[in-house]
Amino acid sequence: MPRWVFPLIILTIVITLVEIYTFQAFKTVSKSKIVRYSFLLISIAVYINFFITFLTYSRSVGQTPQFQMAVGLLLTISIPKLVIIILLFGEDAYRWVLKLFSAISSGETKQLVGRRKFISQIALGLAAIPFAAFIYGIIQGKYNYKVLKYQLSFKDLPDAFDGFTITQISDIHSGSFTNKEKIKYGVDLINQQKSDIMLFTGDIVNNKADEMDDWMDVFDKLEAKDGKYSILGNHDYGDYMDWDNPQDKIDNFQKVKDIHQKIGFDLLLDEHRYLEKDGQKIALLGVENWGKGFNQAGDLVRASANIKQEDFKILMSHDPSHWEIKVKQDPFNYQLTLSGHTHGLQMGIEIPGWLKWSPSKYVYKQWAGLYEEAGRFINVNRGFGYHAFPGRVGIWPEITVIELKKG
Repeated sequence: MPRWVFPLIILTIVITLVEIYTFQAFKTVSKSKIVRYSFLLISIAVYINFFITFLTYSRSVGQTPQFQMAVGLLLTISIPKLVIIILLFGEDAYRWVLKLFSAISSGETKQLVGRRKFISQIALGLAAIPFAAFIYGIIQGKYNYKVLKYQLSFKDLPDAFDGFTITQISDIHSGSFTNKEKIKYGVDLINQQKSDIMLFTGDIVNNKADEMDDWMDVFDKLEAKDGKYSILGNHDYGDYMDWDNPQDKIDNFQKVKDIHQKIGFDLLLDEHRYLEKDGQKIALLGVENWGKGFNQAGDLVRASANIKQEDFKILMSHDPSHWEIKVKQDPFNYQLTLSGHTHGLQMGIEIPGWLKWSPSKYVYKQWAGLYEEAGRFINVNRGFGYHAFPGRVGIWPEITVIELKKG
């Protein structure tokens, strides 16, 4: 018996129980059979679509937009039901507590109190919020590009680079794209920043180099007056799909690397470049992917060869766990690290100055935005594209602009 059969049976049982339970809210609120069973039929259709997609999924093809949409629809109907279950379970607990007190009291034992209509109404009303958010996230949220600007001061920054600007983008995941006009809009927004250099921190594809075939003429329009530099991400190695033979994977990897040159980026593979201005210079380093639980091809020592410790350094490393585990305490002193990878899980809640939360924070200590320890900074870009879930909810696609200041 295939390994996935037993988990699939368990998942089916769980889904059935969830549907039975959430159906009670609709049953309490509405007497219309059309309303009740329309909800049920839509859910069944989404589950059937997901299971068919899952059972026909081939690792030799990788994640298609159709697979991602099946996942997206499943999350869209499942997350709101968690809200319903929590509230109904709370009311059921209250009902059974009343029943228990009635049973142990000296008076007559009362029947179990029925569900209150207004609790179900509240549950459905609250569930409508994440439902609408996921619908928006799939249709428009994944194109809701945000430009985030930071000004960072360093005492050891060469004077000539005071005011030097960097645009960082990350995690393009071109194999997920479906709307060329929206992507062109995002690329135009990147160019509007007119930064001195542009840095791309990995994951240009989901798996295969040919995913970029329809997007080369879009991304080759990216501009930066002092150069464009890039690194690889974990998805660029082709590790998440099955290949007919090892050579196909090797050939694909070379084609992925070739893409960077074709769209005008200088790909750094455990290498560095010196950026010079008015006779002064800073070091730009790029390592291959290094991540906890992921490919650890990156070699920071090799990338730092022939760089002086007193040089000001900007490091591009795709996975922020590299900074947490290796980089931030390195005595060689990497003043600024730029990463991506997490996408902020593409869902969460961010209210600037008030709240910043995503399930991603339970996996990565640095999961989105700017972090600083002992004068060393890392920016974790939330990503330009999307993967697995074909949308973004609360964690929007990001274009980062960093201005370096002396001080």
